[in-house]
Amino acid sequence: MRVFILIISLFFTLFSCQDDNKQASQIAKINVNLDVERFDIAFAEAKPQDLSQLKKTFPFMFPKQFDDDFWIQKMNDTLQIQLSEETIKKFPNLKTETQEIKQLFQHLKYYFPNFKTPRLITSTSDVDYRNKVIVTDTIAILELDTYLGPDHFFYQGLQTYITANMKPEQIVVDLADAYAKKMILNSKRSNLLDEMIYSGKLLYLKDMIIPFKTDAQKIGYTQQQLDWVTVNQEQIWQYFIEKELLYSTDSKLPNRFINPAPFSKFYLAEIDNESPGKVGQFVGWQIVKAYMDNNDVTLTELLNTPAQTVFNKSKYKPRQ
Repeated sequence: MRVFILIISLFFTLFSCQDDNKQASQIAKINVNLDVERFDIAFAEAKPQDLSQLKKTFPFMFPKQFDDDFWIQKMNDTLQIQLSEETIKKFPNLKTETQEIKQLFQHLKYYFPNFKTPRLITSTSDVDYRNKVIVTDTIAILELDTYLGPDHFFYQGLQTYITANMKPEQIVVDLADAYAKKMILNSKRSNLLDEMIYSGKLLYLKDMIIPFKTDAQKIGYTQQQLDWVTVNQEQIWQYFIEKELLYSTDSKLPNRFINPAPFSKFYLAEIDNESPGKVGQFVGWQIVKAYMDNNDVTLTELLNTPAQTVFNKSKYKPRQ
């Protein structure tokens, strides 16, 4: 009997691998014409007399509330010049990043056929780490000065949990996250469970559209942090249940367990000192994975399914 079960299991594994390979082959054949427009270099090399042409080529990069004098002063600003020099030095080209972004767009086109490849623009933002990428239906802007590496001197004074992901490897992850947020509609969130499932959907969508990135990169963890939440998943879940937090509307809970932070706030010294932030995101991710494993639904259906339904039908059981 055991031999029979092993044979059946092996058969389904082989069938699944063949199916995955077929899907990967189909995605790789999707045509994506991607041209990276280096606005950061164009602005760094521009002279005042070039401003008019720059504004014609990149009108969306010049908000109307700022007059020409503002941009001319910026061109001559010592800090801006240094920022541009450091950015161009770090990114003389974007060969690796462009290839990853092309793969992201291929996956988006596969799962969302109406997706149109945007104009991809690189810029600098005076290290605005809260807006590292900006996407619209037609444009994607990468603020390259927010990816110079965790130890860059421009980031002195920022907390480590913020600078940890200010590196080139996270560019496509942040871009995927921005598009994932556009795909999930009606995301009203009134309690911790809503927040967890919403984050879980974002991360599951990243599983689909950037499968070439590690789980640690997708959630913005080190491997050690990912190992910690994996090992302690059952204890985290028990804490949420025992403290009756799932349906709590306490406005402090997102900052304690969902939003980026140096650590999660269980208010237990022995745990807080070891835990990474965003543990609620991780648990939500596992709930969504369980839901997709146990239900025959499409990716689009998942994105529009209410959080409570996802939780009820997930049959989620935390594993150590």
